[in-house]
Amino acid sequence: MDLLGGLSRDELRNFCWIAAAVFALVAGLWRWRRLHWTALGAVLLFAALNAGAGIYVLNTFRDSRWSAGGEPPLSAPSFSETPIVGQYFGPLDSALQGMVGGVNDFLAFKQALPVALDFLATSGWALLLSFPLAVLAAVISLAMARRRAAEFENYRTKVDLLEDELEQVKRHISASSSSTHGPPVS
Repeated sequence: MDLLGGLSRDELRNFCWIAAAVFALVAGLWRWRRLHWTALGAVLLFAALNAGAGIYVLNTFRDSRWSAGGEPPLSAPSFSETPIVGQYFGPLDSALQGMVGGVNDFLAFKQALPVALDFLATSGWALLLSFPLAVLAAVISLAMARRRAAEFENYRTKVDLLEDELEQVKRHISASSSSTHGPPVS
């Protein structure tokens, strides 16, 4: 079952762009505080989709979608229909059909290879872009983690101060209650 069979070369290229953009938009809205990781994920998704499209083109190189108005496939002449001696040329016909089939496969591969390489090159550029994005995302995450750690330390200090004040209030209350009631009766 070929899910991408109905897509032309341009539609396949547009699909890669649209899928990455939709992912960036949806994930960006869902996790807007981690937009730096979403951008990196969208670039990596774009690279993976383009690599997959390149592999798909190479797997379906016989498909006419990848030929840019190239030559029609070759066909071998049939010698088996020759009068009188045609019956002896049957093996020659099958050999010629095999050879022409191989040449047609080579020509189809030759026409599909630039299309596949275009997808693979786009994937490579996206991967190249992902390295600085990964460094940037890591730096942003590190800065956010340090900020959270500083905020946590600030809250911890405030809690410690409040605990000290609470202990002082408890001591003050117990000291004042014992002085007003006098010594406990035994």
